[in-house]
Amino acid sequence: MIAKLLSAALFGVDAFIVEVEIDVSNGLPSFNIVGLPDTAVQESRERVRSAIKNTEFQFPMQRITVNLAPANVKKEGPALDLPIAVGILSANRQIDFATHNNDFIIIGELSLNGQIRPVSGMLSIALMARKKGIKNLIVPRENAREASIVDGINIIPVSGLREIARFLNNEINIIPMSIDKYELMKNVNNYQVDFSDVKGQNHAKRALEVAAAGSHNVIMIGPPGSGKTMLAKRIPTILPSLTLEESIEITRLYSVSNLPKHDLPIVTNRPFRSPHHTISNIGLIGGGRIPKPGEISMAHNGVLFLDELPEFNRSALESLRQPLESGKVTVSRTLRSVTYLSHFMLIAAANPCPCGFFGDPVKQCTCTSQQIRKYKSKISGPLLDRIDIQIEVPRLDYRELANRNVDNENSTAIRNRVEKARIIQQKRFKDIPIFGNSQMKRKEIEKYCKLPEEGWNLLNKAMDKLKLSARAYDKILKLSRTIADLSFSEEINISHLSEAIQYRSMDREDLI
Repeated sequence: MIAKLLSAALFGVDAFIVEVEIDVSNGLPSFNIVGLPDTAVQESRERVRSAIKNTEFQFPMQRITVNLAPANVKKEGPALDLPIAVGILSANRQIDFATHNNDFIIIGELSLNGQIRPVSGMLSIALMARKKGIKNLIVPRENAREASIVDGINIIPVSGLREIARFLNNEINIIPMSIDKYELMKNVNNYQVDFSDVKGQNHAKRALEVAAAGSHNVIMIGPPGSGKTMLAKRIPTILPSLTLEESIEITRLYSVSNLPKHDLPIVTNRPFRSPHHTISNIGLIGGGRIPKPGEISMAHNGVLFLDELPEFNRSALESLRQPLESGKVTVSRTLRSVTYLSHFMLIAAANPCPCGFFGDPVKQCTCTSQQIRKYKSKISGPLLDRIDIQIEVPRLDYRELANRNVDNENSTAIRNRVEKARIIQQKRFKDIPIFGNSQMKRKEIEKYCKLPEEGWNLLNKAMDKLKLSARAYDKILKLSRTIADLSFSEEINISHLSEAIQYRSMDREDLI
């Protein structure tokens, strides 16, 4: 007796079809799973056996062989429990599944009492099912809302093995799950912090507004307590609202990583990831024995904040260089490679020296020149060159903190200006896959970043005086374009260029 049904598994952020074949034949009782199962899949034998017995079905005391095709791709995780159990019951004629086997994908983890637990990566599985033309997806009830984000397929939520058996035997009817994802997207910009909380630091606020408008990277240098972290945590509040497409991209990454989405089936706020400086290369970039997205991918379409930048592992920081340029990272393994999206804004913060008070007008620095040089050398020139905006965040005078008569601008007002600038960029790049000025290549820079004659003269002088690289040359032009967009100006004028140059005017010796 042979049963066949369809399930799915994950590799990286993508799902693929797994054909589950079950053969129940005469012979000594045994239960074998083949097709490159990992330990979690092998252990499903005990979960399936107990779940079938505890839901009052009869577990066949025969020779059971389960094949997971394609047999040359490793299968990982407990999500194949449910299809294996359904296949055994179908092969043993306890479930009539023969008429459904090509119409359904079944996915779910089983508990010992036959209840169905949620699994990771459900959104990727639903997207894959739609692409393959499969119309029905049987999923754990806890995963149903997430899978329902995908249009064009029927999401059948089930809670236990007994329920799915009755459904497949046409004893009960289960209404497919559906949600209004556009209604969910109204929950955007639900933040607990606001830029109105920040006193002073107007120069830094302006720089971060420019960064948000063009998706530029920023490094902030200043003594402890100057507000660097406070400013960084409020950057998501001024970024444009997520589109549905962006939200689905983020949700896929969160789903395969089993990260919470705040009780919603879809991520509605831009990510803000702030890993500790002890993070490993794999934790930051992604990978591992079972490839998983790293922090740079979890910050996709959002912000990656690296506080105390010089304290991070040097090799981890250097591994950021390629993703900062390409917006993606590829993890290669023996059998295949997986690519994760990683379009993020890098926001970094650092002290000017180990004690934090080098150049401070109030508190004297206690570091030796050798300590300061060693501290500076932790950030390489090539990495620093990829950071568009480099600003100082000086000590705040206590009078600024105590002044209650100042009406600080809130995040909503700043975000409105940022969104208007982004709309200009969307129209400009409507025919090419670019969503912000920071992504422009040489061709787009030459087309959209033209300067008046006096502008070229000023830029050439800045390049000579500050000894900037060719990459910095392009960064200044991109920044100038963003500043002009914030001013609703078609042309880049001297004031726009001058502001852009000042954001790049600190060479590495003076920066930290």
